[in-house]
Amino acid sequence: MPKRKAAIAVGGVAALGAAALLLPNAMASQDKNDTNAAGTLGTARTLKASDASGLAAQVQKILGTAFAGSYYDSAKQQLVVNVVNGDSNTVVQAKNAGAVVRQVKNSTKALKTAAGTLRTKATIPGTSWAVDPRTDKILVTADASVTGAKWNRLQSTVQSLGSGMATLKKSAGKFSTFVSGGDAIFAQTQQGGVRCSLGFNVTASDGSPAFLTAGHCGVAAKDWSDSQNGQPIATVDQAKFPGNDFSLVKYNDKTTQASSEVNAGNGQTVQITRAADATVGETVFRMGSTTGLHNGQVTGLDATVNFASETVPGGTDTVNGLIQTNVCAEAGDSGGSLFTQDGSAVGLTSGGSGDCTSGGETFFQPVTAALQATGATLGNGGSGGAGGQSGSAAPSASASDPSGAGGDQSGSAAPSASATDPSGSGASDPSGSGATDPSGSGASDPSGAGSGDQSGSGSDVSGSGSANDGSSLTGTR
Repeated sequence: MPKRKAAIAVGGVAALGAAALLLPNAMASQDKNDTNAAGTLGTARTLKASDASGLAAQVQKILGTAFAGSYYDSAKQQLVVNVVNGDSNTVVQAKNAGAVVRQVKNSTKALKTAAGTLRTKATIPGTSWAVDPRTDKILVTADASVTGAKWNRLQSTVQSLGSGMATLKKSAGKFSTFVSGGDAIFAQTQQGGVRCSLGFNVTASDGSPAFLTAGHCGVAAKDWSDSQNGQPIATVDQAKFPGNDFSLVKYNDKTTQASSEVNAGNGQTVQITRAADATVGETVFRMGSTTGLHNGQVTGLDATVNFASETVPGGTDTVNGLIQTNVCAEAGDSGGSLFTQDGSAVGLTSGGSGDCTSGGETFFQPVTAALQATGATLGNGGSGGAGGQSGSAAPSASASDPSGAGGDQSGSAAPSASATDPSGSGASDPSGSGATDPSGSGASDPSGAGSGDQSGSGSDVSGSGSANDGSSLTGTR
């Protein structure tokens, strides 16, 4: 059989307008600043966001229990590290490593304990929480469905954490999961047609070509096509939801050429050369078949999102360990790629609230965790490297203002979970990584946040997706 060229990891959407503009000078500026990356003794390093996580890990080892989180200051291009009761010697070492050190009140242990209290007492559908190192607090969010006794319960729990430990805010939208994003993929269930988005092409542990997408998509249906009502081209190998939100889907044609790149629209692509952990404050890009290309900042890590279960009446589906952002998204963007300008794969679109008109929060499954759990590697096996682009620069998503790293938007839509097939269609692998905990409390980090129930009604909103450069891989679920 002739080789099938795999769908590009993130489909280009026609007529993206300003959202598809490239930033040809952005990397040049950062590279220029990097000439001083070594810095001087005790002087904060100027570095790219993609290098911040490495420095953060180094400084965390130096500080030990005094480490209380970190974030990237995009304006100054520096890593800021929080310290609680650090001795002068370790603080000096942290500064010499190149970080900006600031004293804060809440320790990592205290914040995790508080998040554990929220999980125990306030796991309410429509809520989320994540540690925000910029404020040294837990940001607790309630969507529009949290009212009356539920709101009182949440508010009381937050107040019980003590002054200065958490911030509570309301989101205008409703937390849900979206089923498409990037290149659209289609499936048929007993509830009807569903549509999700391909995240990143990978190589499975057995060497076969595959791709990552949202877990709620893989739980919803086992066989996926690259066109609506088309023949299946890929089969779910592993699917984790709730608890986590990722699926490994193998191409049926073993000769499929799975390119490790993101189509940024207008014929431009970004080569994906590595997977990277997110850093609070860094600018990230999301591509979706419904809303196209958008950017924003990472606002929190280890987020927990609680979705109202669509398979268990009155139940809650919780997803933990997510990346929280102020990037917008809408129904149909589920599973799509979150990436950085230098070509690092960061996340898979999971869920959230809001839209790309008013803004919102969107949560993403970390790619690094998905790769580790599935044993897959990016592209043809290359997951290492410096994340440089071999082609055009990454698109700048005009829909979000990168300068608003600290901005608190009421919500981006996450994938709509209407596609979840209660039967699991054989896609869910309970043995998996062991991370999937339907209650949301099992594999989660005490600080983690569960994401909601992404089970969907399965309706095929075929008209909501943009045409990805004429490709059939578009759409939302």
